Amino acid sequence: MDQTQPQPRVIVFSTPTCSFCNMTKKYFREKGIKFRDVDVSRDMAAARDMVRRSGQQGVPVIDIGGKIVVGFDRVKIDKYLGL
Repeated sequence: MDQTQPQPRVIVFSTPTCSFCNMTKKYFREKGIKFRDVDVSRDMAAARDMVRRSGQQGVPVIDIGGKIVVGFDRVKIDKYLGL
């Protein structure tokens, strides 16, 4: 990641049983990306917020500096993070 640019804020809306959510979080950890993990199975307000942002019920929904990625779309994730 380009060190001159600060990392955009990253939020992962996920559930504990979602394999793509876990893949996403593992990928971020491997890349050294800081993120906030929001468990929408336990937080109904966060679940509504996720649907409002993305129009999607499914997880993961990843918010990278206001840009929404639905699912573990590595190409889009890398593009939005500038990797």
